[in-house]
Amino acid sequence: MRRPHHLGAGILLTVGALLTTGTQAATAEAPKPPTNIRTLAATAAAQQQARDFWTPERMRAAAPLDLLGPRDPLSPGAAPGIPQRTGKTSTVAPTAPVEHPATVSAFPQGGGPWSGGGAVLATSGRVFFTHQGRTASCSGNAVTSDNGSTVLTAGHCVKLKGSWHTNWVFVPGYHDGQAPHGTWAAAKTLATGLWVASESINYDVGAAVVAPLNGRKLGEVVGGQGLKFNGGYNRPMYAFGFPAATPYDGKQLIHCSGNTTKDFLFTTDHALTCDMTGGSSGGPWFDSFNESTGAGLQASVNSFGYTFLPNKTYGPYFGDEVKSLYEQAQTA
Repeated sequence: MRRPHHLGAGILLTVGALLTTGTQAATAEAPKPPTNIRTLAATAAAQQQARDFWTPERMRAAAPLDLLGPRDPLSPGAAPGIPQRTGKTSTVAPTAPVEHPATVSAFPQGGGPWSGGGAVLATSGRVFFTHQGRTASCSGNAVTSDNGSTVLTAGHCVKLKGSWHTNWVFVPGYHDGQAPHGTWAAAKTLATGLWVASESINYDVGAAVVAPLNGRKLGEVVGGQGLKFNGGYNRPMYAFGFPAATPYDGKQLIHCSGNTTKDFLFTTDHALTCDMTGGSSGGPWFDSFNESTGAGLQASVNSFGYTFLPNKTYGPYFGDEVKSLYEQAQTA
Protein backbone atom coordinates (compact mmCIF):
# COMPACT_ATOMS: atom_id res chain seq x y z
CA MET A 1 0.00 0.00 0.00
CA ARG A 2 1.25 3.53 0.15
CA ARG A 3 3.01 6.30 1.93
CA PRO A 4 5.31 7.63 3.99
CA HIS A 5 1.98 9.39 3.38
CA HIS A 6 1.05 6.68 0.95
CA LEU A 7 -0.17 3.06 1.14
CA GLY A 8 1.72 1.29 -0.90
CA ALA A 9 3.91 -20.91 -15.52
CA GLY A 10 3.55 -22.97 -16.71
CA ILE A 11 5.04 -26.37 -17.55
CA LEU A 12 4.64 -27.38 -21.14
CA LEU A 13 3.72 -31.05 -21.32
CA THR A 14 4.18 -32.86 -24.60
CA VAL A 15 2.65 -36.26 -25.04
CA GLY A 16 4.06 -38.41 -27.80
CA ALA A 17 1.67 -40.85 -29.37
CA LEU A 18 3.26 -43.68 -31.35
CA LEU A 19 0.95 -44.72 -34.16
CA THR A 20 0.75 -48.45 -34.75
CA THR A 21 0.26 -48.05 -38.47
CA GLY A 22 3.84 -47.71 -39.76
CA THR A 23 6.64 -45.71 -38.24
CA GLN A 24 4.73 -42.42 -38.12
CA ALA A 25 4.78 -40.62 -34.74
CA ALA A 26 2.74 -37.65 -33.54
CA THR A 27 2.88 -35.42 -30.54
CA ALA A 28 0.05 -33.58 -28.84
CA GLU A 29 0.65 -30.48 -26.78
CA ALA A 30 -1.33 -30.20 -23.58
CA PRO A 31 -2.89 -26.84 -22.75
CA LYS A 32 -0.66 -24.48 -20.81
CA PRO A 33 -1.72 -23.75 -17.22
CA PRO A 34 -2.95 -20.18 -16.65
CA THR A 35 -0.05 -17.75 -16.31
CA ASN A 36 -1.74 -15.90 -13.45
CA ILE A 37 -1.18 -18.81 -11.03
CA ARG A 38 2.16 -19.51 -9.37
CA THR A 39 2.87 -22.77 -7.52
CA LEU A 40 4.97 -22.03 -4.45
CA ALA A 41 5.21 -24.63 -1.69
CA ALA A 42 3.76 -27.76 -3.28
CA THR A 43 5.18 -30.24 -0.76
CA ALA A 44 4.77 -30.55 2.97
CA ALA A 45 8.51 -30.02 3.41
CA ALA A 46 8.44 -26.78 1.41
CA GLN A 47 5.45 -25.54 3.38
CA GLN A 48 7.18 -26.24 6.66
CA GLN A 49 10.29 -24.47 5.40
CA ALA A 50 8.25 -21.33 4.67
CA ARG A 51 6.64 -21.46 8.13
CA ASP A 52 9.99 -21.95 9.83
CA PHE A 53 11.49 -19.01 7.95
CA TRP A 54 9.01 -16.59 9.53
CA THR A 55 10.17 -16.32 13.10
CA PRO A 56 8.54 -13.65 15.32
CA GLU A 57 11.69 -11.56 14.91
CA ARG A 58 11.51 -11.69 11.10
CA MET A 59 7.82 -10.83 11.20
CA ARG A 60 8.48 -7.74 13.31
CA ALA A 61 11.35 -6.68 11.05
CA ALA A 62 9.54 -7.18 7.72
CA ALA A 63 9.29 -3.93 5.78
CA PRO A 64 5.85 -2.79 4.58
CA LEU A 65 5.54 -3.15 0.81
CA ASP A 66 4.48 0.21 -0.59
CA LEU A 67 2.81 0.76 -3.93
CA LEU A 68 2.79 4.15 -5.60
CA GLY A 69 -0.45 4.91 -7.33
CA PRO A 70 -0.72 6.59 -10.74
CA ARG A 71 0.53 10.15 -10.52
CA ASP A 72 -0.36 11.43 -13.99
CA PRO A 73 -2.28 10.27 -17.10
CA LEU A 74 0.84 8.55 -18.47
CA SER A 75 1.26 6.26 -15.48
CA PRO A 76 0.78 2.52 -16.10
CA GLY A 77 -2.73 1.45 -15.25
CA ALA A 78 -4.14 4.95 -15.50
CA ALA A 79 -5.65 6.50 -18.65
CA PRO A 80 -6.07 5.52 -21.40
CA GLY A 81 -8.35 2.52 -21.32
CA ILE A 82 -10.11 2.92 -17.99
CA PRO A 83 -12.56 0.00 -17.92
CA GLN A 84 -16.30 0.35 -17.80
CA ARG A 85 -17.75 -1.30 -14.72
CA THR A 86 -20.75 -3.39 -15.66
CA GLY A 87 -21.91 -6.75 -14.48
CA LYS A 88 -24.54 -8.48 -12.44
CA THR A 89 -24.31 -8.08 -8.66
CA SER A 90 -23.54 -11.35 -6.87
CA THR A 91 -22.63 -12.25 -3.31
CA VAL A 92 -21.07 -15.10 -1.35
CA ALA A 93 -22.31 -15.48 2.23
CA PRO A 94 -19.83 -15.48 5.13
CA THR A 95 -18.96 -18.75 6.78
CA ALA A 96 -20.34 -18.94 10.33
CA PRO A 97 -18.29 -16.26 12.11
CA VAL A 98 -15.87 -17.02 14.91
CA GLU A 99 -17.38 -15.86 18.17
CA HIS A 100 -15.76 -12.98 20.04
CA PRO A 101 -17.18 -10.42 22.45
CA ALA A 102 -18.08 -7.30 20.49
CA THR A 103 -18.57 -3.62 21.09
CA VAL A 104 -19.83 -1.06 18.62
CA SER A 105 -17.24 1.12 16.90
CA ALA A 106 -17.56 4.68 15.60
CA PHE A 107 -18.66 5.37 12.03
CA PRO A 108 -17.06 7.09 10.24
CA GLN A 109 -13.51 6.42 11.37
CA GLY A 110 -10.40 7.83 9.69
CA GLY A 111 -8.06 5.28 11.20
CA GLY A 112 -7.68 3.59 14.57
CA PRO A 113 -7.38 0.22 16.35
CA TRP A 114 -10.34 -2.11 15.90
CA SER A 115 -12.03 -2.62 19.27
CA GLY A 116 -15.26 -4.13 17.99
CA GLY A 117 -14.27 -7.80 18.23
CA GLY A 118 -16.05 -10.29 16.01
CA ALA A 119 -15.00 -12.54 13.14
CA VAL A 120 -12.73 -9.97 11.49
CA LEU A 121 -10.22 -10.42 14.31
CA ALA A 122 -9.65 -13.99 13.13
CA THR A 123 -10.17 -13.80 9.36
CA SER A 124 -7.90 -10.81 8.78
CA GLY A 125 -4.17 -11.08 9.22
CA ARG A 126 -0.71 -10.13 8.07
CA VAL A 127 0.91 -11.51 4.94
CA PHE A 128 4.68 -12.07 4.90
CA PHE A 129 6.91 -12.88 1.94
CA THR A 130 10.30 -12.37 0.36
CA HIS A 131 10.43 -9.81 -2.46
CA GLN A 132 13.62 -9.44 -4.47
CA GLY A 133 15.76 -10.57 -1.57
CA ARG A 134 14.09 -8.62 1.24
CA THR A 135 11.46 -9.60 3.76
CA ALA A 136 8.23 -7.66 3.36
CA SER A 137 4.66 -7.53 4.64
CA CYS A 138 1.11 -6.84 3.51
CA SER A 139 -2.34 -7.73 4.86
CA GLY A 140 -4.95 -10.28 3.80
CA ASN A 141 -8.27 -11.88 4.66
CA ALA A 142 -9.73 -15.40 4.68
CA VAL A 143 -12.90 -15.73 2.62
CA THR A 144 -15.57 -18.38 2.24
CA SER A 145 -14.48 -20.80 -0.49
CA ASP A 146 -15.06 -24.29 -1.85
CA ASN A 147 -11.56 -25.35 -0.85
CA GLY A 148 -11.73 -23.70 2.58
CA SER A 149 -8.23 -22.35 1.97
CA THR A 150 -8.55 -19.06 0.07
CA VAL A 151 -7.03 -15.74 1.15
CA LEU A 152 -7.58 -12.45 -0.70
CA THR A 153 -4.96 -9.71 -0.79
CA ALA A 154 -3.61 -7.09 -3.20
CA GLY A 155 -2.03 -8.11 -6.51
CA HIS A 156 1.24 -6.42 -5.61
CA CYS A 157 1.33 -8.55 -2.46
CA VAL A 158 1.82 -11.69 -4.56
CA LYS A 159 3.68 -10.33 -7.61
CA LEU A 160 5.44 -7.02 -8.27
CA LYS A 161 7.77 -5.73 -10.98
CA GLY A 162 7.55 -9.03 -12.82
CA SER A 163 8.57 -11.09 -9.79
CA TRP A 164 6.40 -13.52 -7.86
CA HIS A 165 7.03 -13.37 -4.11
CA THR A 166 8.45 -16.37 -2.26
CA ASN A 167 8.25 -17.64 1.35
CA TRP A 168 4.62 -16.48 1.29
CA VAL A 169 2.61 -17.04 4.48
CA PHE A 170 -0.62 -15.76 6.01
CA VAL A 171 -0.92 -15.15 9.76
CA PRO A 172 -4.60 -14.67 10.69
CA GLY A 173 -5.23 -12.78 13.91
CA TYR A 174 -1.64 -11.54 14.01
CA HIS A 175 -0.64 -9.48 17.04
CA ASP A 176 2.90 -8.26 17.77
CA GLY A 177 4.74 -11.26 16.36
CA GLN A 178 2.20 -13.75 17.67
CA ALA A 179 0.29 -16.18 15.46
CA PRO A 180 -2.72 -17.27 17.58
CA HIS A 181 -4.27 -19.26 14.71
CA GLY A 182 -1.04 -20.51 13.19
CA THR A 183 1.16 -19.57 10.23
CA TRP A 184 -0.29 -20.76 6.91
CA ALA A 185 2.02 -21.33 3.96
CA ALA A 186 0.75 -20.64 0.45
CA ALA A 187 0.73 -23.63 -1.88
CA LYS A 188 -0.28 -21.33 -4.75
CA THR A 189 -0.60 -17.60 -5.32
CA LEU A 190 -2.70 -15.91 -7.99
CA ALA A 191 -3.52 -12.46 -9.30
CA THR A 192 -5.94 -11.04 -11.85
CA GLY A 193 -4.79 -11.55 -15.41
CA LEU A 194 -4.39 -7.83 -16.05
CA TRP A 195 -2.29 -7.36 -12.93
CA VAL A 196 0.01 -10.19 -14.02
CA ALA A 197 0.20 -8.91 -17.61
CA SER A 198 0.68 -5.18 -17.01
CA GLU A 199 0.29 -4.44 -13.28
CA SER A 200 -2.77 -2.34 -14.08
CA ILE A 201 -3.74 -0.49 -10.93
CA ASN A 202 -7.44 -1.09 -11.62
CA TYR A 203 -6.91 -4.84 -11.11
CA ASP A 204 -4.55 -4.87 -8.11
CA VAL A 205 -6.09 -7.97 -6.52
CA GLY A 206 -4.35 -11.20 -5.58
CA ALA A 207 -5.17 -14.44 -3.83
CA ALA A 208 -3.46 -17.35 -2.17
CA VAL A 209 -4.43 -20.96 -1.61
CA VAL A 210 -2.87 -21.97 1.69
CA ALA A 211 -1.95 -25.51 2.64
CA PRO A 212 -3.65 -27.29 5.55
CA LEU A 213 -2.03 -26.89 8.94
CA ASN A 214 -2.02 -29.70 11.49
CA GLY A 215 -4.57 -31.58 9.41
CA ARG A 216 -7.08 -28.70 9.30
CA LYS A 217 -8.04 -26.19 6.61
CA LEU A 218 -7.94 -22.45 7.18
CA GLY A 219 -11.72 -22.09 7.01
CA GLU A 220 -12.15 -24.71 9.72
CA VAL A 221 -9.96 -22.68 12.06
CA VAL A 222 -10.93 -19.04 11.44
CA GLY A 223 -14.05 -19.18 9.25
CA GLY A 224 -14.34 -16.99 6.16
CA GLN A 225 -15.85 -13.65 5.23
CA GLY A 226 -18.41 -13.30 2.45
CA LEU A 227 -17.89 -11.50 -0.86
CA LYS A 228 -19.71 -9.06 -3.09
CA PHE A 229 -19.04 -8.53 -6.79
CA ASN A 230 -20.35 -5.70 -8.97
CA GLY A 231 -21.83 -4.00 -5.94
CA GLY A 232 -21.58 -0.47 -7.30
CA TYR A 233 -20.03 2.70 -5.91
CA ASN A 234 -20.80 5.18 -3.13
CA ARG A 235 -21.29 2.57 -0.44
CA PRO A 236 -20.68 2.61 3.32
CA MET A 237 -17.61 0.42 3.85
CA TYR A 238 -15.13 -0.67 6.49
CA ALA A 239 -11.45 -1.15 5.63
CA PHE A 240 -9.04 -3.22 7.74
CA GLY A 241 -5.32 -3.84 7.67
CA PHE A 242 -2.03 -3.99 9.52
CA PRO A 243 -0.22 -0.77 8.57
CA ALA A 244 3.42 -0.91 9.60
CA ALA A 245 4.73 2.47 8.41
CA THR A 246 4.65 5.59 10.62
CA PRO A 247 2.53 6.36 12.61
CA TYR A 248 1.63 2.67 12.84
CA ASP A 249 3.87 -0.26 13.75
CA GLY A 250 2.11 -3.34 12.31
CA LYS A 251 1.39 -4.78 15.75
CA GLN A 252 -2.41 -4.64 15.63
CA LEU A 253 -5.47 -4.53 13.42
CA ILE A 254 -6.41 -1.01 12.30
CA HIS A 255 -9.64 0.03 10.62
CA CYS A 256 -11.26 2.90 8.77
CA SER A 257 -14.93 3.36 7.94
CA GLY A 258 -17.05 5.76 5.98
CA ASN A 259 -19.00 6.40 2.82
CA THR A 260 -16.88 5.60 -0.22
CA THR A 261 -16.74 7.50 -3.49
CA LYS A 262 -15.37 6.70 -6.93
CA ASP A 263 -11.85 7.86 -7.75
CA PHE A 264 -12.23 10.98 -9.90
CA LEU A 265 -8.63 10.91 -11.20
CA PHE A 266 -6.97 7.99 -12.96
CA THR A 267 -8.63 4.74 -11.82
CA THR A 268 -11.99 3.06 -11.32
CA ASP A 269 -11.19 2.37 -7.66
CA HIS A 270 -13.24 3.09 -4.57
CA ALA A 271 -11.93 5.95 -2.42
CA LEU A 272 -12.17 6.16 1.38
CA THR A 273 -10.97 8.71 3.89
CA CYS A 274 -8.35 6.72 5.78
CA ASP A 275 -4.84 7.24 7.13
CA MET A 276 -3.58 3.64 6.97
CA THR A 277 0.00 3.38 5.74
CA GLY A 278 2.34 0.85 4.12
CA GLY A 279 1.74 -2.74 5.20
CA SER A 280 -2.05 -2.41 5.08
CA SER A 281 -2.05 -3.31 1.37
CA GLY A 282 -4.33 -6.27 0.72
CA GLY A 283 -6.44 -5.75 3.82
CA PRO A 284 -10.18 -6.22 3.23
CA TRP A 285 -12.88 -3.64 2.54
CA PHE A 286 -16.35 -4.77 3.61
CA ASP A 287 -19.78 -3.86 2.34
CA SER A 288 -22.76 -4.75 4.59
CA PHE A 289 -20.42 -5.04 7.57
CA ASN A 290 -21.96 -5.93 10.91
CA GLU A 291 -20.07 -4.35 13.80
CA SER A 292 -21.58 -6.76 16.32
CA THR A 293 -20.45 -9.94 14.55
CA GLY A 294 -17.42 -8.57 12.72
CA ALA A 295 -18.65 -10.19 9.52
CA GLY A 296 -19.42 -8.71 6.12
CA LEU A 297 -19.10 -9.00 2.36
CA GLN A 298 -15.62 -8.26 1.07
CA ALA A 299 -15.85 -5.83 -1.86
CA SER A 300 -12.29 -4.50 -2.22
CA VAL A 301 -8.76 -4.50 -0.79
CA ASN A 302 -6.40 -1.74 0.28
CA SER A 303 -4.35 -0.91 -2.81
CA PHE A 304 -2.73 2.53 -3.01
CA GLY A 305 -2.93 6.23 -2.27
CA TYR A 306 -1.94 9.42 -4.06
CA THR A 307 0.96 11.27 -2.43
CA PHE A 308 -0.79 14.58 -3.12
CA LEU A 309 -4.06 13.46 -1.47
CA PRO A 310 -3.12 12.52 2.11
CA ASN A 311 -5.49 10.47 4.23
CA LYS A 312 -7.24 8.95 1.23
CA THR A 313 -7.03 5.23 0.52
CA TYR A 314 -8.06 3.48 -2.70
CA GLY A 315 -9.28 -0.03 -3.38
CA PRO A 316 -10.05 -1.79 -6.69
CA TYR A 317 -13.60 -2.46 -7.80
CA PHE A 318 -14.59 -6.12 -7.42
CA GLY A 319 -16.03 -6.76 -10.88
CA ASP A 320 -16.13 -9.79 -13.12
CA GLU A 321 -12.33 -9.97 -13.35
CA VAL A 322 -11.98 -10.33 -9.58
CA LYS A 323 -14.88 -12.76 -9.47
CA SER A 324 -13.03 -14.91 -12.01
CA LEU A 325 -9.89 -14.77 -9.86
CA TYR A 326 -11.87 -15.84 -6.80
CA GLU A 327 -13.40 -18.77 -8.68
CA GLN A 328 -9.94 -19.85 -9.84
CA ALA A 329 -8.59 -19.67 -6.31
CA GLN A 330 -11.42 -21.50 -4.57
CA THR A 331 -11.15 -24.44 -6.95
CA ALA A 332 -7.34 -24.55 -7.09
